[in-house]
Amino acid sequence: MRYLLTNCTVYTGHAVLPDHAVLIDNEIITDVLPATEAPADVLRHDLGGANLCPGFVDLQLYGGGSILFSVEPTAAALADLRAHTLRHGTTSFLPTMPTNAPELMQAAIAAVRAALPTTPGLLGLHLEGPYLNPVKKGAHRAEFIQKPEPGPLAALLAASAGVLRIMTLAPEMAPPEAVAQLRAAGVVCSAGHSDATFAQGQAAFRGGFAAATHLFNAMSGLLHRAPGLVGAILDDEAVAASVVADGVHVDYAAVRIAHKIMGERLFLITDAVNESTHGAYQFRRQGDHFVDANGTLAGSALTLLSAVRNCVQHVGIALPEALRMATLYPARVLGLADHLGLVAPGYRADLCAFDHNYNAQATVLHGALHRWA
Repeated sequence: MRYLLTNCTVYTGHAVLPDHAVLIDNEIITDVLPATEAPADVLRHDLGGANLCPGFVDLQLYGGGSILFSVEPTAAALADLRAHTLRHGTTSFLPTMPTNAPELMQAAIAAVRAALPTTPGLLGLHLEGPYLNPVKKGAHRAEFIQKPEPGPLAALLAASAGVLRIMTLAPEMAPPEAVAQLRAAGVVCSAGHSDATFAQGQAAFRGGFAAATHLFNAMSGLLHRAPGLVGAILDDEAVAASVVADGVHVDYAAVRIAHKIMGERLFLITDAVNESTHGAYQFRRQGDHFVDANGTLAGSALTLLSAVRNCVQHVGIALPEALRMATLYPARVLGLADHLGLVAPGYRADLCAFDHNYNAQATVLHGALHRWA
């Protein structure tokens, strides 16, 4: 189907274009042009003056709708995640499984594998664990944490081939051979839940780790005599890092400082969960975040659109850059920036229209328009 999105300000990822239109042909953006030059013989959808940007790319979330994927790794949970994220402008996502019982990890792999052909925007799976440092486990269950052994890791990678895209693991717990196994399987190694020293962090980023998971949270901090993993992340010139910009997981001032240092290497995730009263991971809402049964800070209540809003209103990041942090920069982490993360001809027609109060008005997913207002 060929149609135009009109009456909008387009945030392309490179420029801000008021009074422009976007021409979509089936699943692809074919043109971005001034409204006055839009062809008259094409179906038009008026966006009512909304902002239009690339669809958001969330590389770490567990829930947000009504089913917690980490407790129920099923087709129903994935459908719930797809519906929830779509409603809030996220078009591409990685459901995430925390450190868990082996049978549930396998169920998560199987559920994602089965859903991939029929779930647009589902990118694969993110495993946060099980190779974590117990000292920095956060809300993860200690009884499920493992050390990476060549045989079991090879079996996991064989079972998850074509599905596993990111694994969060502690660098000090992962021998070079394990990192090599993961990289050979096409998995992005992300440093997290780690008590690594600065030197161990540096070695990890030289040795194959391309990213870090939820900067500042569950990792050795930056001290003047012990710069830790945070220091290694800030100091590296290539490693990307996610951040949970809700003002609870990370103070907004810390987000601002990190962004000043890291620039395009810092990207947004939601780390979102929802309430659960059964299974290994039971969460309750506490204001604008979630805690586990022991009161330990767990996931957030964010959407990526609300994280963008927080970056603009509380961190002081300009809107075009905040949008890139939720679109282009995470797309780069998975090597998908050749077709995701920009509003440009040839890119996939994944888009979010939102108003000046950061409410999603419409989402375009693989060319299909969904209107919310």
